[in-house]
Amino acid sequence: MYSQQELDDAVAAGAITPQAADALRAHVESQRSTVIPDEEQFRLLTGFNDIFVSIAAVILLFALAWIGHRAGSALGLDMEGEGPSFLGPLAVAAASWALALFFTAKRRMALPSIILLLGFVGGVFAASAMILAQIVGDEQLNNNAQLGGILGAVAAAIAAGAAWLHWRRFRVPITVAAGAGAVAGIVLGVVLSVVGDAGEKLRPIFLSIVLVLGIGMFLFAMWWDSSDRERLTRRSDVAFWLHLLAAPMIVHPVFTLLGLTDGNASLVEGAVVVLLYVALGLTALAIDRRALLVSSLAYVLWAMSDLLKRFGAVELNVALTALVIGSALLLLSAFWHQARAAIVRPLPGGLRARLPVVGRSASLAASQPAA
Repeated sequence: MYSQQELDDAVAAGAITPQAADALRAHVESQRSTVIPDEEQFRLLTGFNDIFVSIAAVILLFALAWIGHRAGSALGLDMEGEGPSFLGPLAVAAASWALALFFTAKRRMALPSIILLLGFVGGVFAASAMILAQIVGDEQLNNNAQLGGILGAVAAAIAAGAAWLHWRRFRVPITVAAGAGAVAGIVLGVVLSVVGDAGEKLRPIFLSIVLVLGIGMFLFAMWWDSSDRERLTRRSDVAFWLHLLAAPMIVHPVFTLLGLTDGNASLVEGAVVVLLYVALGLTALAIDRRALLVSSLAYVLWAMSDLLKRFGAVELNVALTALVIGSALLLLSAFWHQARAAIVRPLPGGLRARLPVVGRSASLAASQPAA
């Protein structure tokens, strides 16, 4: 059996034409489709060996980070004499790339590829930030939020470049989300360099910027989704990770700006949380992505628990909240495609044409994990 990744690689190498690859996908889809529509395929594991390799990789990267730190201290390349050394994250980044040449490029292992991508981009960002901090000096950085913002933006730009190189070489779907997150870090770093540290006064501004970035991330994810409405290629996986990144960037600023996270919610505020969750649920149904529901779940659990407590159910408020929310989510999962059809079909044709196809069959081939 050939994976979607291998078909894409064959097209890129010129072994087969894109038309032939699409025809093969359509044939496999017709032969191996199930009766389960609107399933959100998530390629994470190809087998237990993925878990085994991932654990080993994490242990190795941790060891390299520690050894790099100790080596940097011995060579005088650490921060403030006893601080972390850039050799640690640099070693993690180098090892992550080297391991990806085998486990990602050759073995096509999904979970290890995700971990190695995060190790590479995160290592590049941390090493860049530490090197820049050592060049500038601790005295210049102390109590200087503007300079810290500039250095953070530069380090995020370097990390974004590293993510782009990783994508060009390995095409791991989560790489696009990592690069997009780095770009968001650039924007926040630039904003911090302009306004400096003004404490709580500028907190709403930062939250608003994060919200705008989250909406931009969501639209970027929808662009990837609209290019693969049947969700047969890796473009759908790229969109999944972008939605997973965009969801908390949207949900947390919205609830915080509305004052729903201060722990002193009134009955009206609790009701607002529940209504917002319903709105997010309708959006999740329309785009056929569950990330919005998962990201905002903690807020609605808290709101429901607080509401029940105010109505006198003090001892059972948590249990009753879990019962109501858990039952509702299970019911929604059981009738997801019927609910989605009811939401999507009344929408304008132009909007429907950009959303995932309603009632599509989930292919057994599509359930094969890919890095």
